[in-house]
Amino acid sequence: MKIISFVAIKGGVGKTTLTFNYGEWLARKGKRVLFIDLDHQCNLTQTYDVYDQDNTIENAFKGGEVAIKQVKDNIALIPGSMRLDSVEKELENSDKKHMLLYLWLEDNYENKNLEQFDYVLIDCHPDFSTATKNAIAVSHAIISPLIPSEFGYNAKFNLENRLEVYRRDVIDYRTRESYITADLYFLANMIRPNYGSSRDLLEALDQEAKEKGTSDLLGIVPAKELFNHSTIDKVSIAEMKEDKDVFNQHRKFFDEIEVTFSAIYDTI
Repeated sequence: MKIISFVAIKGGVGKTTLTFNYGEWLARKGKRVLFIDLDHQCNLTQTYDVYDQDNTIENAFKGGEVAIKQVKDNIALIPGSMRLDSVEKELENSDKKHMLLYLWLEDNYENKNLEQFDYVLIDCHPDFSTATKNAIAVSHAIISPLIPSEFGYNAKFNLENRLEVYRRDVIDYRTRESYITADLYFLANMIRPNYGSSRDLLEALDQEAKEKGTSDLLGIVPAKELFNHSTIDKVSIAEMKEDKDVFNQHRKFFDEIEVTFSAIYDTI
């Protein structure tokens, strides 16, 4: 089982849309996917027409019952809670506040049959608060979208710096090894190649990769209303692709998404 968190410090970067579409893509590849909605806006949860606020992810932090809802073939969901931000405040003085999701997964691995899932995809609230840190603590990898904007490239360093501080803080005091082992990757999202801001972002990422001798950029997602509205319309790109007329009309875009999602799959 691989656990991937989709994390961003700033909202409006397409995090939930990417989580939803990558999970749906994996499901159509025959992988069993569990979504965990850690964003108290609950957009991912509502994409699957789940509005019940009982037995949500908040209970993983409070010791209550957590429901795993089968929402599609190969796709299950632990619903988000609109009260999760309040729960975070209640946990401020808890010594284990950043490891509660880790403990819940450990305690429920067998009785919730979590081993059935090939992938757990966690959609986080756009911040670096307690719930997000819990997601990072259990993850094998973190994916963060970067968008062309004045602060798009700076968001990369912001997250890298916060993650490095977090790694140093959450350690085994005997061995000095960090419990935070997730690899951090980025996606360039909402890219319009002919626009200056998109070119600037890609050039900055390319220059950084040359200087480091390695790249943490997994791929590029072109700006496309078809993609941006997939969560609103509750129809994934993978499902749209099955419509021959839609596929033929937007073939280049679907091919580009396939390349990017395949790169994520091959890397993580």
